[in-house]
Amino acid sequence: MGILEGKKALILGIASKKSIAWGIAQAMKREGAEIGLTYQTERFKGRVEGFAEELSATFALECDVDHDDSIGDTFSTLENKWGHFDILVHSIAYAPRELLQGGYLDNLDREGFRIAHETSAYSFAALAKSARRLINEKGSMLTLSYIGAMKAMPSYNIMGPAKASLEANVRYIANQLGPDNIRVNAISAGPIRTLAASGVKDLRRFLEYVEKTSPLRRNVTIEEVGNAASFLCSDLASGITGEITYVDCGYNITGMTEL
Repeated sequence: MGILEGKKALILGIASKKSIAWGIAQAMKREGAEIGLTYQTERFKGRVEGFAEELSATFALECDVDHDDSIGDTFSTLENKWGHFDILVHSIAYAPRELLQGGYLDNLDREGFRIAHETSAYSFAALAKSARRLINEKGSMLTLSYIGAMKAMPSYNIMGPAKASLEANVRYIANQLGPDNIRVNAISAGPIRTLAASGVKDLRRFLEYVEKTSPLRRNVTIEEVGNAASFLCSDLASGITGEITYVDCGYNITGMTEL
């Protein structure tokens, strides 16, 4: 029997089979969870419905996290289909591509700053606000971050402050929902060649550098992130909340690795 047997998991953010969210969905399905997926707009409906079929997911619902009405409609429909559920996985981030080029200040503008924070950080809080009444006791919420929230990384630019905001969200939401026995955590994954990450300039060099300098001398996989996510959302992690867990082959612990 899997560690998520009997639990229902809503997973947002699968864009392709290279997505971290795909690795999480596969792992959670393997561990016994019933899966529900979302897609942003009609443009992505067919693709995500295909993923849902492969996962034997219960449904694929439209949810555009940039619009409160869409979030509300998603959870109204989910309530009709599931009633209550156990796990919310948020794997969504976005910034205008030009803000991920050059130096941090070079292409920065007010609108781009707003978009990055609204889609990448506020959306998690908005989902948590709508989901809290439907999450079962001992339920769990999980989001995805990156070390660029804590340290300046080349080309990551505006996504660094947006992920820092996301990580602060994790702590504040965990603190409020803790008395309801709902846990809230984040995984800070190492760089992975996903569709979203492709917008970051020099991603290939990131991957090469981590492979050379991380303690495990390799890059992490979506399968490994999925395994960690399954653990964090299971009852085995019942005492863990408000945490940012690094799943990056140990890269975050390193300074100067050798002379």
